[in-house]
Amino acid sequence: MGKRGVLIVFSGPSGVGKGTLKKRLLEEFEGQIVDSVSVTTREPREGELDGREYFFISRQEFERRVENNDFLEHAEFSGNCYGTPRENVVNLLSQGIDVVLEIDVQGARQVRKQMPDCVSIFILPPSFEELEHRLRERHTETEEKVLARLETAKREIPCAGEYDYQIVNNDLDAAYDRLRSVYMQAAHRT
Repeated sequence: MGKRGVLIVFSGPSGVGKGTLKKRLLEEFEGQIVDSVSVTTREPREGELDGREYFFISRQEFERRVENNDFLEHAEFSGNCYGTPRENVVNLLSQGIDVVLEIDVQGARQVRKQMPDCVSIFILPPSFEELEHRLRERHTETEEKVLARLETAKREIPCAGEYDYQIVNNDLDAAYDRLRSVYMQAAHRT
């Protein structure tokens, strides 16, 4: 019997470096671990392809899938719905392929409840001040959005203790080494 894949649940506040860390993990272990593609009701942005960044569906179809329990987790943000398709994740895991989900705290709770053998990792900033600095230095959002992200971070950071592992991203290379170590341990557990 083949090895079952490992589900890695990845959370942390906006601006903490989750995307950068995840990208490095996916690049290093290409073919062994894949990023889960979520479903959304929002319109595609320029350059996005259906099935690559997201699966784009109508709200009506999304609600039908919620009723059918087709999602491992789902939530609504800014008037759009997002969800992780259960069947895709389960199929990949059954093929021995590891899957990483980058989701918020509420979504992670839903996934851990349904798949308690997942490995959950929370990425933390070295300090709240550093997180604020990083968000502002990106120059990608309005002041209102930066403040909203900081308020969300104040609610999310105290939840880090719910996760199997916590990694402080003070230095990107050191944080990646820790993430890599956690992943290697998870991928080789029996």
